[in-house]
Amino acid sequence: MQFGRYYEEFEVGAVYKHWPGKTVTEFDDHMFCLLTMNHHPLHLDAHYAQQTTDFGKNVVVGNYVYSVLLGMSVPDVSGKAIANLEIESLRHVAPTFHGDTIYGETRVLDKTPSRSKSDRGIVSVETIGYNQHGTVVCLFRRKVMVPTREYGDARGGEQPGRPEPVDAARYASAPGGPPA
Repeated sequence: MQFGRYYEEFEVGAVYKHWPGKTVTEFDDHMFCLLTMNHHPLHLDAHYAQQTTDFGKNVVVGNYVYSVLLGMSVPDVSGKAIANLEIESLRHVAPTFHGDTIYGETRVLDKTPSRSKSDRGIVSVETIGYNQHGTVVCLFRRKVMVPTREYGDARGGEQPGRPEPVDAARYASAPGGPPA
């Protein structure tokens, strides 16, 4: 399975549809709020949300939605990244609720070779997230520094740093498991 792309593999205009989607649970939302110390009752207090908001129910915290979409895009976009350079814009277009399923896709907007190092380049992308009804809920643009294939090959190829099993032949030939 491919994990990220080299600079040469990005094409301006290409769209990567991230799979699978993620159904947002109340637990996901509450845990994220608590971990990030966002205690706004809109996200945590169902009675408050029902009585005092236009939505009448809890709204999933926007940074969780953004984080899920960013994570979804890693295998397609930034899995080989040297650095995430910048989030140019982030917009929450519509609310996400507990039980909604988020899907995402990323379009390549631009790519520019590095001016200082020939083994990398900058890729600009826009990711949109939408729910099970197709309603866009979030979109953001970012710039990612990605390696060229030359950079990857010089550092171990597709799975850099992955060790090989020691004495693999010895274990593979032992009936019923490893030798005593």
